[in-house]
Amino acid sequence: MLSDLSIRDLIIVESIDVSFVPGLNVLTGETGSGKSILVKALKLVLGAKGGADLVRAGADHAVVEALFELPEPLRRRLADHDLPDDEQLVVRRVLRASGRSRATINGHLVTQGQLRALARGLVDISSQHEHHSLVDPTTHLEYLDAFGQHEELVEVVRERVGTARKAADALAALHRDLAQGNADTLRWQAQEIDGVGPVLGELDQLDEELVRLEHAERLGGAAARAAEAFAFADPSLVQQIGRHEDALARAAEIDGELQPLVDTLASVRDQLEDVSRELGTYARRLDTDPARLEDTRDRRRTLLSLCRKHACDLDGVVEKRARIAEQLARIDDAEHQLARLTAEAERTLADAGEVARDLSRARRATAEGLSQAITSQLHDLGMGAARVEVSLERLGRGEPGGLRFDGARLGEQGLDDVELLIAPNPGEPPRPLAKVASGGELSRSLLAIKRVLARVGPVGLYVFDEVDTGVGGAIAESIAQKMAEVAKHHQVLCITHQAPIAAYGEAHHVVTKRVEGERTFSEVRALPDATARVDELARMLAGITVTDAARQTARELLDAAST
Repeated sequence: MLSDLSIRDLIIVESIDVSFVPGLNVLTGETGSGKSILVKALKLVLGAKGGADLVRAGADHAVVEALFELPEPLRRRLADHDLPDDEQLVVRRVLRASGRSRATINGHLVTQGQLRALARGLVDISSQHEHHSLVDPTTHLEYLDAFGQHEELVEVVRERVGTARKAADALAALHRDLAQGNADTLRWQAQEIDGVGPVLGELDQLDEELVRLEHAERLGGAAARAAEAFAFADPSLVQQIGRHEDALARAAEIDGELQPLVDTLASVRDQLEDVSRELGTYARRLDTDPARLEDTRDRRRTLLSLCRKHACDLDGVVEKRARIAEQLARIDDAEHQLARLTAEAERTLADAGEVARDLSRARRATAEGLSQAITSQLHDLGMGAARVEVSLERLGRGEPGGLRFDGARLGEQGLDDVELLIAPNPGEPPRPLAKVASGGELSRSLLAIKRVLARVGPVGLYVFDEVDTGVGGAIAESIAQKMAEVAKHHQVLCITHQAPIAAYGEAHHVVTKRVEGERTFSEVRALPDATARVDELARMLAGITVTDAARQTARELLDAAST
């Protein structure tokens, strides 16, 4: 759900902040007042292209921010695109007058492609010129399955196809190993790596050892001199502390306040003796043998050479040796493996294909019902001669590659390719939604589909941008009723010039334009009460001169919409 939209310095907008409610939000205003700018702003935060020409004259940059409240299903969908998993999503788009732009999601920089990935899960926009998810045939299979309540069967297909694909990939990998005939190369690489015998983390250990070996004399001398001064010189520091400790101990017999200090000196003396012993051990342990230093350097050079040959770090070489072992094991046991993997691939493909075939049957049984339901809605919207068909074909027939079953490509959604087709007029063949010529017909077609799928559609917000063009009277009221029904299950934003449609809004915003000096300003205000809504509806009905009759009609529209 879109909660808030904030626009700064975009085209003729200087500053607009709009809040939306969960149900049906309507937006009205005179032609040219800037209503479409809100849709443009929304498209920008969803990844649409935007350039310097959209920045308000005199401004350095334009900013659009949108706050979305995400229900659980949409959170899961966004997670599929590696986007932040949060109950709220803040999308910010900045267009600079210099031509550069940037976008963030919950404060994290993202690409324009990631923004576009949001559109399918967050917003579907229907306008006279642009239609998003419902004219994308890749979404139609999901709608058919939702209408037929095939979700459980779809999930079984997805799981079994995943299992079959893994088996097929394992079999293909074995065939590649055998076909490439690279057993000798793998064995040579294994012998080379084993000859060196690298160990995880060995280079870091060698680097530490080299530092000690290269500075052994300096380190040993410093440690030995300190140990000598602390405990072995005459007098040593330990001896001096001991004498003072004895003297203060005798003084403490007179004044007990000194005893804690005596105890501290005793602890310091003990610690100093420990330090001296450890320094002596450290100095004796240091290896100053030049041969050992050279051996360590040679070992390091050998390891680095091995890394360069295999184009990875030392840990990568060790991991590569493990992979080579697995490949050689497959090759050495190729005949047995080949038979086993072939049987596994055939069995899992058959399991996946059978359940996918069941899903296809269920889809074919559902398709006619979906066609009739959408066609019925079109009749209510004044397209009585139109009909919708659900085209159900086998997926990728004749295309090479991938899993194949019954002559078709088997994907995670089964064997079927689904597309909604519409014939707006008698005698015309059904065509894809995207190729319907009339924008008004297409918009009403999309509204009909959304009404049928209101309970199951995945989109959080539907935007209808002047989809009422060219209709009036009863048809406009029917459109309004359909939108209101969709709004029971999804948030809806409708930009309209029709008072019968605007009357159904649960929240009503008005866009106005004013000119001050040589600058134009577009503004949005929420109508606070029924009186203000009556005035706006009356303006939409009557035009410049608002009559009492227009106000009465406006009240009747509001009363009818609320019943």
